Amino acid sequence: QVQLVESGGGLVQAGDSLRLSCAASERTFSNYHMGWFRQAPGKEREFVAAIGRYGGTVYADSVKGRFTISRDNAKNTGYLQMNSLKPEDTAVYHCAAADRATSLLRGKEYDYWGQGTQVTVSS
Repeated sequence: QVQLVESGGGLVQAGDSLRLSCAASERTFSNYHMGWFRQAPGKEREFVAAIGRYGGTVYADSVKGRFTISRDNAKNTGYLQMNSLKPEDTAVYHCAAADRATSLLRGKEYDYWGQGTQVTVSS
């Protein structure tokens, strides 16, 4: 059982930056693919970014060029650097871990989820 805890959310203005962290309880974190998803009020959960166990990354078109996903396996922690934030980025951000996945873009592929951290971007 992998426990994930997100941190780093907050209230910022448009154009600001935030870095989210996802701390994993599992020492074999390096064996997992990791993803970030977000859910805004009244909307469905959507894919944001993912990083595979070997370091390959994929991003949603809406965040490409602004967000960067990374991981530090020695610290069992994943990160999401968010730059040039927009009001439409406002959501609860969740990190997730997958043991096996055919597509890192699908939430159903992930086995473990964190509780989420709120990101609010004011205009």
